This record gives sequence, structure tokens and C-alpha cells, in this order.
Amino acid sequence: MFGCNICVASRANSPLSRPCKVLWLRVTVYWGSHGPETWGLYSNGELLKILNKFYKRNEMQKIAADQGLDARLFHQAFISFRKYVLEISTLSADLHIILNDICCGAGHIDDLYPYFMRHAKQIFPMLDCMEDLRKISDLRVPANWYPEARAIQRKVIFHAGPTNSGKTHHAIQRYLAAKSGVYCGPLKLLAHEIFEKSNTAGVPCDLVTGEERTFVDAEGGQAEHVACTIEMCSVTTPYEVAVIDEIQMIRDISRGWAWTRALLGLCAEEIHVCGEPAVINFVTELMYTTGEEVEVRNYKRLSPCSILDRAVESLDNLRPGDCVVCFSKNDIYSISRQIESRGLECAVIYGSLPPGTKLSQAKKFNDPEDPCKILVATDAIGMGLNLSIKRIIFNSLVKPNINVKGEKELNTISTSQALQIAGRAGRFSSIFKEGEVTTMHRDDLPILKEILSRTVHAIEIAGLQPTAEQIEMFAYHLPDATLSNLIDIFVSLSQVDGMYFVCNIDDFKFLADMIQHIPLNLRSRYVFCTAPINKKQPFVCTSFLKFARQFSRDEPLTFDWVCRLVSWPLVPPKNIKDLVHLEAVHDVLDLYLWLSYRFMDMFPDANHVREIQQELDSIIQLGVRNITRLIRATETSATPGIDPLSSQRRPGPSPVSPRRVRGAPKAQDSGVEAGQLDKSLGSRLVQEGLLTPDLLRQLQKEWSKEHRQEEVGVKLVVETLNNKMKGRKKK
Repeated sequence: MFGCNICVASRANSPLSRPCKVLWLRVTVYWGSHGPETWGLYSNGELLKILNKFYKRNEMQKIAADQGLDARLFHQAFISFRKYVLEISTLSADLHIILNDICCGAGHIDDLYPYFMRHAKQIFPMLDCMEDLRKISDLRVPANWYPEARAIQRKVIFHAGPTNSGKTHHAIQRYLAAKSGVYCGPLKLLAHEIFEKSNTAGVPCDLVTGEERTFVDAEGGQAEHVACTIEMCSVTTPYEVAVIDEIQMIRDISRGWAWTRALLGLCAEEIHVCGEPAVINFVTELMYTTGEEVEVRNYKRLSPCSILDRAVESLDNLRPGDCVVCFSKNDIYSISRQIESRGLECAVIYGSLPPGTKLSQAKKFNDPEDPCKILVATDAIGMGLNLSIKRIIFNSLVKPNINVKGEKELNTISTSQALQIAGRAGRFSSIFKEGEVTTMHRDDLPILKEILSRTVHAIEIAGLQPTAEQIEMFAYHLPDATLSNLIDIFVSLSQVDGMYFVCNIDDFKFLADMIQHIPLNLRSRYVFCTAPINKKQPFVCTSFLKFARQFSRDEPLTFDWVCRLVSWPLVPPKNIKDLVHLEAVHDVLDLYLWLSYRFMDMFPDANHVREIQQELDSIIQLGVRNITRLIRATETSATPGIDPLSSQRRPGPSPVSPRRVRGAPKAQDSGVEAGQLDKSLGSRLVQEGLLTPDLLRQLQKEWSKEHRQEEVGVKLVVETLNNKMKGRKKK
């Protein structure tokens, strides 16, 4: 009769329970004393005031927090509760009476709490099993997750030193001398290097990465030694020696969990840890929690490396053995084009290139018989490649980063990053016995000196990540929650002590949301979402979605199916856009190979896919060797007003200033080619009617003649153009 949600006994003409009799009596008394004409006479405005007062009560928020509603969940629950109260056509009788009592001054605002919590549990079902969920998400003692490692007394040896100090070399020598061993590195290239070095030394060694398994035994038997990427190491297989490389990455916001897992979980008699001295105290403290002591061995750099007192200032001043370091692909394209326009050959290395292409470019640069003597690269050279570099030149000191919240930021590089990159100059095994470091721009040099003079901040925290088993236990308690929501709830409830943090899981959630509509069991869905893909590439994301959809239909992803997906066979790139697409196709084939080791029956043609991936690598290598031609083709075909190397539209006409934006190169600093102004700027000026083509050609000739006085010339041209633009605006 009154829409009571507690009991429907009155509708079934059955006896009322005691609570419902009390409620019925209360309603009857209220009805009898006030009459039906006064029932429910309160406005939405009054309700809103009551609800807002309830929300602002600190006591209510504290009580709700004890029930599992933190500040974020409390806010979300209140928004939903307020909407329910204000918009529903018929409120439950008990809540109706409470609201009337509060409006009439007969009740207290806190009386709403039971009804608020009843509603909160409907939208957050985990509140009913909060105690169990808290136990599952308790991450405070991760050392106890690895009983095999805790069952033995491990010896931990820390090899500490800067880049090119021989610390990893000494650890690898012990690895090769052991009866069995595992090498854990951050990159496929490093795992490949140890794999080849071990087998060359006569120590049979297997290779295990996310996308590749190579066994030296033709029959597939496992060797006693294995080189792997750190995510792939086994924490149940016993070894005599384990090597964990680049231990400072334990604080990485995305991958730090893998180093934590290896350090705490590897079942080896000796653990050899290699990395920066800034991690020594933290690793020592971490090992106290396992009852293991740490022996520290310090190393010094094997060859000297000095900071120069002069910046390069112009690409005309480059010399053999130089490496120009950029932090964006657009800068890579621009610098490499300008270098080759001077009749010089250069190699190019950046993160999204396939490993084979990186090795090919490194070999070209290192070969003393090859005319290529200059390297243009991103910070991808910081680890994984042996390069004969004489001088590191920072084209910029600003790098895009992802912060702890998953937000993109532009920050000046850290001391650790600067040391890692600068240390590549004058490596002990290269033809250059001394290294040099400087900047392209004069203004950046004092900043670089200040960065390199700082003490590296001590690392005091290690990453953790929820396991598939923990998420499955969450799903048992919350069967209706999506995988993305399960992860959110897990992170919000997780408890970590001061030595740990939960790694950023935005990429995981991105993939989980992408395939949420596809019917998959939880374990398969979890595995798909841990796939290492570049979410910035639309083609890769689309292919990932198609993989999941085909998998959900229980239809094997055959070689022919993959060929149709990527439009194989592919042709060499004609411009930069084609090259970027080929890199994306290579990533898609990597994804297939990665999944083939998790779902062998559904991805049956890994060998055929690997063959065409190797062919694709050769095609990409050809494109990178001709990168200058691709850049020119891109510029020629670019739409006017669009930067050919960027997806962003150029802004409209604005006054040109001789001062450069921080991080943007000066005309002379970036090595603007003698005899020509920047093509994009010239095109814009001609389009705006500020220059005629003849005048532009004349300026180019004058620029060539007065190359030594180019800075003065730039200012004069800029001032002239500014005056013209100001005059045009006045008109």
C-alpha cells in the first residue's frame, strides 16, 4: 500500500512480521493524527537541504569509511542516493517517514545513515563482503608470496656502479661459471645479447621473452641457463645463480612490480643485482624483511667522460662518433634530414623500431668501414645497445613523462636519466677511449651541467601489482563487476606499507574497457589485458579488438587470417606515414606471438607469423635507411597549413619573435641549412602574402652568403616581418 520495500506481507494477506507491524502502526498513527492531506508535504528544495546537511556531516563520512566507503566512494554513493530520493516516484515507506520526521523537527539528520548505507550497498556490492576483500588485497608482506624462495637462504650480491663500470660484466661471469642460472633484463635486446654471449662461450642457454622461445636443444629440452626479459622469469625453478639487471627500475611506475617479484621471489642460491648506487640502501632494507644480508661490490667507470664547455650550436659542427639525442620522433626526423642535406650519412634509433632494425642501425654506425659516422637517437640508446660513441649531444633536456596518476607531463630529464644517456659516450669496449657530453643549444649547457652535478635521489619504494589469482578471488565475491571495476576496487582497498606502491594500471584498464563487451572468461580476459601493446597506435588497438573477438568465437587465428588483417604482403614505405604504419603492423605481429605462448591452440601459426615478421623487419630497415627520402616525400605531399611530421594544425598568423620558446631550437642552433630558410616558415609567409616567391629566393641566397652572421640576419628578418604583420593588423 505504501510501497514498503521491507515486507510485502500485506499484499499477500499474510500476517505481518513484528518490524512491519511497528512500521504499520507508526504510519497509521501518523495518518490518523495528521490526515491524508498532510502526508508527504515536503518539497524537493527541503529534501535537498536535508541531504546536503547529511553529506557535510564529518561524523557520517567517518562511520562510512569504517564500512569501506572511502571519500571517493562516499561521494559517488551520495550522488546516487540523492538522485534516488529526488527523482523516484514512490519512496519506501520507512524512508518516507524518516524524511517527514526530519522535516518536522521530530528526527535527526543522522537517522538517514542506515538508508544511505542500504542504497550504497546496492551500487557497491563489495560493502557486504568488505572484510574478505580487504584480506585479499592486503599487499603489506609481499615476501610471503614466494614460499620456495623463503625456504632457502639466498646470498644477495649488489654490483653497484655507473654506466660503463663493468658491474654487469662481473655478474655475468659468475652466471656463466655456475651449473645453472637465469639472467633477467629489462629489454629483449639485452636478453638476446646474454643469450648469444652465453652460447658463444660454450654455455648452452635458452632465450625466453614475451614473444619468443628459443631452445638450444633441438628436441625442445630446457638448458640449465636461460636469458629472459624480467617479466618472464620463473619464481619456482631452482637456479644456482640469478642476475637481475638495472635494479633501479624497481621504482618504475608501470613495470616496477617485475623487479620486486624477481628480487623477492627468484629461487636461486646467489642473487646478483646490478644497478645504480642509489638503490643499495633500499635493497638492503628490503632484504631485511626476508632475513637475507646484502654484500655490496662497488665499481668505478672504466673510461673517462667529461662535460664540454661549449655547445655544438650548429649541425655543421658535427663530427664522426657524434650521437644527437632527441626525445621525440619528430625531432629525430627533422635532425636526420638536416644532417643528410649536408652530405653526411646518419643512423637512426628510436623506441618503436623493431629490435632487428635497431641492431642493424647500430651495426651501421659502429662499422668503421661504413660512411655512416653520426647517430640520431632517442633515449632508447640508454640501455641494450653497444655503440661506439665519442660525443653525446643533447638536442633538448625536456622529455615527455607519465606521472604516478597516469598523466602526461613535460619535464626536464632527471639526473639518473642524464647519467644513463651520457654514460654511453666513450664506452670501454669502443674505439673511443674517452667520452664527451654537451648540448646542441648554448642555453641548455649550464642546465645540463647542473643536472649532472646533482646527487641521484635515493630510491625508497618498489612497485607491486595484483595477480590473476587475487583478481579471480575478487570476482568470486563480486560476480557482476567488470574487470576494470575489479581492478579499481582492488587498488582502492589495497594496503601497502611504506616500502611499496601499486603500479599504474591505466593501460590494463584501457584494454579491459575496450574488450568488456566481448564474452570472455575472466582468466582469458585478464591475460589479454596484460598484453604489452602501444595504445597510441589505432591500428594496434583495432587489431587487438579483432583478436579478442575472434578468440571469443572459439575460432583459431590462422596465418591466412592474420595476413588478411595486416594486408600482407606489404611494400616498402613511400613516406613517414607508411613507415609508422609498418611499425604498427610489426607490433600487431608481436602481439600475435605474445598471445601464441598463452593460448597455443587458438594462435597456432606462430612460426609462419615470425617468418613474415622477419621479412617486415627487413622492409622497415630499408625504410629507415632511406628516412630522409621519406621525410621529403611527406613534406611534399603535406596539406598546406599542416605540419607534415605532426597531426596538429598550425596556428594562424602571429607576430614572429626572435626569442625562442624554452626547448625549441634557435635557427642557428638547430642547424638550419645554409642557403635556405625553414621550408614550412617560408611557405607560410608566402601564403600570408608577406613574402613573394622571388623575395624568398633572394633571402635564401643572402642567407647563404652571410652564414657566419646568421643570428643578426635572423633578428633583422624577424623584426621586418613583425613590423609588416603589425601594419597588416592595423589595416
